[in-house]
Formats: sequence, structure tokens, C-alpha cells
Amino acid sequence: MKLPAWALASGSRRLGLGTIAPAAERAVSRPSPCIQRPFWLSPCRRRPLCLQESEGHVLSSLAAAREDSGCGLRENQFSWTPQTNPWVFSEYSIMWFKSYRITFACLNRMKIYRYPWTRLYSTSQTTVDSSEIKTFVALAHRWWDEQGVYAPLHSMNDLRVSFIRDNLLKTVAHHQPGKPLSGMKILDVGCGGGLLTEPLGRLGASVIGIDPVDENIKTAQHHKSFDPVLEKRIEYRACSLEEIVEETAETFDAVVASEVIEHVIDLETFIQCCYQVLKPGGSLFVTTINKTQLSYALGIVFSEQIAGIVPKGTHTWEKFVSPEKLESILESNGLSVHTVAGMLYNPFSGYWRWSENTSLNYAAHAVKSIGQEPPVPAGFVFRGETEELHDKDSINPGVQEELKK
Repeated sequence: MKLPAWALASGSRRLGLGTIAPAAERAVSRPSPCIQRPFWLSPCRRRPLCLQESEGHVLSSLAAAREDSGCGLRENQFSWTPQTNPWVFSEYSIMWFKSYRITFACLNRMKIYRYPWTRLYSTSQTTVDSSEIKTFVALAHRWWDEQGVYAPLHSMNDLRVSFIRDNLLKTVAHHQPGKPLSGMKILDVGCGGGLLTEPLGRLGASVIGIDPVDENIKTAQHHKSFDPVLEKRIEYRACSLEEIVEETAETFDAVVASEVIEHVIDLETFIQCCYQVLKPGGSLFVTTINKTQLSYALGIVFSEQIAGIVPKGTHTWEKFVSPEKLESILESNGLSVHTVAGMLYNPFSGYWRWSENTSLNYAAHAVKSIGQEPPVPAGFVFRGETEELHDKDSINPGVQEELKK
């Protein structure tokens, strides 16, 4: 009895053999040989291949691919490209020795890509959060409006300027009256419109203010032009901290990051860069917001969404940093923390005051250790060292043995 074609097709599919058709039709209907399939499954069977069958299948596939041009195959001949999954090599470890093509291909890939346990450090990395740039661009013309959105920062100068001045004067035996910071070089990171840069310049310091927002730097330069004294003491640059690390290594007596670290995307890299540009014994000054439930309620819900003291979207609570975490990062990167003090802002009076409570805002002062290199964090490898490491590992038999396991 002759079965209809549909019955043959249905029965063959149940057996996993594919539709019974002439060879030419199968060549068109079968999937492209470039589509990868697990090599432990036979093209016509669903059961797993044993080790001997899988070796023979891989070798026959390689032989067929060698005879064909590109990834095309000879007519009516089928071969499957093996899929080199890591777990397959763990299960069939003999494949590392039997199939040399696969072994060298995997070793080459490991040489091209970075090892997962290393992290390159270079000045091409950025700590600037591009998503926040638009917010500061829109407000760039309002920096010097003392009754506007930046009014709390104007008022904060009463605390932070004296905090910086007094701690820096502890490091010098004598200072010039009227210009106590004369002869000191200070880097103001995230200077904005220059609200803190200008008071430090009037105290006699040579200050470089940097900010990634061009509009902020234009506003700062314009306001500086009204005071001829500041023209000689202050320089502004539209750039990020990472861009000037190499050219300003161990240049500054102090680095100021006031209301900045709660906006960066990589605090570890940011602190590392601060360490690099400081002289041995130099000071790092930070003011920021603590990461607490109270800071979320008052700093974001009340200040931004209810009272409108700060524009909406200015802060992200997840980026807030607790004093304990900041101190841990500073200490692990060669900076000794000397002072941590709380700051409280009264939105009704518009003034700041010092406090023992650090649950909202706080200021920190850390000093770069003298004659001590910062410990390199786990997985942190400097540029150049990584390339050398790759070259050594690519020819190191021990690495190859680890890959075989």
C-alpha cells in the first residue's frame, strides 16, 4: 500500500529525520550550514552523541569546510559548524587535545579580548554622567543669581571657604596677611560658574576651575572679567578631571570637589584622579550629601518636588555617599581622612551652620600620604601593564593549562 506524501512527511518528522524529499529539494529546504548547532547533537538524531561520535563529527565538519570555498558546501553534502561553548569543553575535556583548530581559536580569542579579572585604567575613562549635562546647561546663566536656584551654594560659601582656608593654613608656618593662600595651587573640580573659585582666588591662591559643561565655563569667565585681580589668579577650562590627570600630576596643594561626587558615575576612578594630581601632603576637600532616608525625604522630595529649592532632577539618591563609604574609598586610595563635619541648611533663613549630625550634608578633609603609593584595588591594572600581562600570558604554558581545565 502506497502512503500519501503528507503521511510520509508527518512520520519522518516524528522520527526526527526531516521531510523525505529529493536531494536537490533537501539542499534548498535545509538550513544554511553557517547556522551554528551544538555539535553533540547529530543532524538527523536527537540523542546526544558519545565522545567518539562527537570527535568524528567535528573532524568531518572541519574537513568538509576545508574542501569548500568560504562557508558554502558542495552540492548535496551537508556539514555542521561546531558551536564551541565553554561548558562543552568542561564536559569533554579531551576535545582540547584532539581538536587543535578549536583550541587555538579559543586561545586567540582570549588573547584579543581583555581578561575578565583585569580592569584597564586610562584617562580615556570618564566620570562625567552625560545624562546630567542637560540639567546644568539649562541653568548655566543663573549661577550668579543669589536669589535663584543656586542660592544655597552662595550661602554655603560661608562654611566651605573658611573650612578650606583654615585646614590649608595648618600646613604652613607663615602666611601673608590679606592673602593667606598666596603661593598655593588649588584645583576646583566641577567649578560651575565659579562660585567657590573666585573666593579662593581672592585669598591669594592660584586656582584652576574645571567643568565639563562649556556654558558653565563661559559664565565663569564672563564673571571673572569684572575683577582684574582674578584675571591673573584664576584659569578656567572646559574639561573633566580625567582629561588633565597626566599633564597635572602632583601639581596642586589642594583639590576641591564641592557638591560634585554625588553627580559622578565612577567615584573610585574620580578619587584616584584626585590622588594623582595632588602633591604629597596635599589636601582633598569634599562636600556632599549623605545617603540616608532623611536625605531622600528632605534633599529630593522636599527640596526638589515640594519647595522647589533645587530644580527637579538635580540629584539622584542612589549616587549619594555616606561618610563611612567615602572614608573607606579615600583610605584605600592613599588619602588619610582628618575631618568629617556635618552641615545643616535652613531653607527659611537661607543660611548654613556646622553640626555634629552628618545625616544630611557633610564636609570632609583628607590628606595625601607622603612617600606612599596607593594600594591598587583588586582587578585594577594600569594601562601598559595590562598589555604586558597579556603578552606574557599568551605564551605562558601555565595559562594554557588553566584554559584546558
